[in-house]
Amino acid sequence: VQADETTVALLDPGAGKTQKAYVWGYARGVFDAQPCVVYEFCAGRGAKYPVEFLKGWDGTIVCDDYKAYATAAKIGVRMEAGCAAHARRKFEELDSPVGVEGVRRFERIYRIERAIADLSSERRLEVRKALTTKRWDALHDWLELERSRVADGGAAARALDYSLKRWRALSRFLDDGDVAFDNNHLENQIRPWAVGRKG
Repeated sequence: VQADETTVALLDPGAGKTQKAYVWGYARGVFDAQPCVVYEFCAGRGAKYPVEFLKGWDGTIVCDDYKAYATAAKIGVRMEAGCAAHARRKFEELDSPVGVEGVRRFERIYRIERAIADLSSERRLEVRKALTTKRWDALHDWLELERSRVADGGAAARALDYSLKRWRALSRFLDDGDVAFDNNHLENQIRPWAVGRKG
């Protein structure tokens, strides 16, 4: 399951103004033969919403670093898979050689993922083991090296720390051919909810 949420405006007729509410999106994996997306409107953004929605389900949740998903992933027989797009985005926002190199290293893996998207789950996993693992390990070594070179508190440190902190979740795609490398599939489905939203 891929999970994400976005803000929507909720009209409060009694007050004559709007307040922030949320639409939570849940999609079958991008490689699933029968695609499906479910949207749930909720008044808030607390962990209780995905916990309740996913009650009785077990599997892997592809998501960003929002703590509500980590809470939901600890219930039952579940695992959390990180979103590489979120990690890469941190480097795209940097105006530095670290940013350029981080994007380049993620792109090498994205090229492989695009090439194997139409393969079977088993074959996709084989290619990931053969081609991606060594690049992924090299990325981790580079992240640790660069982190030792930058001062705490800066944008580069935050970009590096995001990937290092999320490394186990970000690596989940290497263990399961059905797990996506990122959450872009659902982000693209949920994007229309943001049309016309201010800010």
